[in-house]
Amino acid sequence: MSKGKIIWSIIIAVVIIIQLIPSGKPDVIESNKNDLLVNNHIPDSVSHILKNACYDCHSNETIYPWYAYIAPVSWLVSRDTKIGRENLNFSEWELLSKMDKAKMLDEIVDEVESGAMPMSIYVVMHPEAKLSMSDRDMIMNWADDFGEKLFE
Repeated sequence: MSKGKIIWSIIIAVVIIIQLIPSGKPDVIESNKNDLLVNNHIPDSVSHILKNACYDCHSNETIYPWYAYIAPVSWLVSRDTKIGRENLNFSEWELLSKMDKAKMLDEIVDEVESGAMPMSIYVVMHPEAKLSMSDRDMIMNWADDFGEKLFE
């Protein structure tokens, strides 16, 4: 067997073996009684943006694409989803205090305004998540208005 065939055989074996390592993807829960969109009147335009650009990482309703099942990408998807849910989980919105909600809304404004969210790597694989300037303005205005209404 040639050296090239041995190297390719090893690479293929490693790729197959790493598929056996679990990614630990967070569970998907489709019915979330404490969800932001279930319990609040959110404009359809904002709700649409949140679902397309935020909910995969920031809710329990993650839709895992095909590549989320193939290591090593599955490990990255798992990590990003866990971190996203830890930082902000729209499915658990109603469990937050008013102050925590206000803080989350301020962070949404900061992240969207700076362009940090949605993550650029996410947008590459999910072009529907790309936010235009008007989308960004809409989300920021909604978050500001919603935050103010929390204390009325």
